This record gives sequence, structure tokens and C-alpha cells, in this order.
Amino acid sequence: MPLTGSDDLASSDWKKAVRRNKLLGMWAAGKMGIKGRDAEAYSDALAVGTLDPERRDVFSKIRTDFDAAGVVQSDEQILRAMSELTLEAGNQMPVARGGAPDALAVLLARQLKSE
Repeated sequence: MPLTGSDDLASSDWKKAVRRNKLLGMWAAGKMGIKGRDAEAYSDALAVGTLDPERRDVFSKIRTDFDAAGVVQSDEQILRAMSELTLEAGNQMPVARGGAPDALAVLLARQLKSE
């Protein structure tokens, strides 16, 4: 069964969330002084948690882990990092060609060229 546009979007959003959580895990690991393979394992666990409805709340997980580790970060700082890393994850995603954004770009280019 072919994917519809909304399926592609859902898949893209899911992949971006997994990527964001991987980046967020590395950021949080750094704040807690976790390095190397342990940092990778921590970030992988957050990324995999995206798939599990019971572990999807990465904010609460990080808040709990920071509190347990004595890391001083406000909720706003964590949320800011989540927002910034969501943007970064989106920028790291491959761009599909031939979709509506490409069609719009062609239409705009034609209009600008004719003016």
C-alpha cells in the first residue's frame, strides 16, 4: 500500500522526534557528566523511548534524571533545548524532492522570471 501525503508527514514527524530525542539525550548526558558509550546508551534509550507510549515523555524523564544527578536546569531551559534540537533534527532530515514544496518553488520561480 503506497503512503499518502499524510502518511509521509507522519513518518517524517516520527523520524524527526526520534532524531530530536537522540540529540536531546546527548545534550542531557553532557549536562550530567555522562560521556562516551554511556552517553550514547542514554541518548539511544531516549530515542527508542519515542516508540513506547509509556516512555514518550522525554521532558519528565530528563527532569527526573537531572534532579537525581543534581543538575541545575530550569524547566524553561530544558524546553528551550528541546525546541532548538527539534529545529536541528528537522534540518538534519533529508528533503524529499518532487513534493508540494518543490512545486511551489517552481511556481514562484516562474512568476518571478515573468515579471
